Amino acid sequence: MDIQQNRNVEIEKRNVEKKVDTSMVASTFIKYAAYIVIFFGAIWFLVKYVLPMFG
Repeated sequence: MDIQQNRNVEIEKRNVEKKVDTSMVASTFIKYAAYIVIFFGAIWFLVKYVLPMFG
């Protein structure tokens, strides 16, 4: 029992931190928001000006 009591155990503690780059998230959001605005702008243009030409 004396061996177990005098045992030197080193415990390695690791801290895992999830790092979020907010500037990357914001720029990605702005990019996809611009894609959506351009897409709906093109659809609006087609409905407003191009489709009435065929009707």
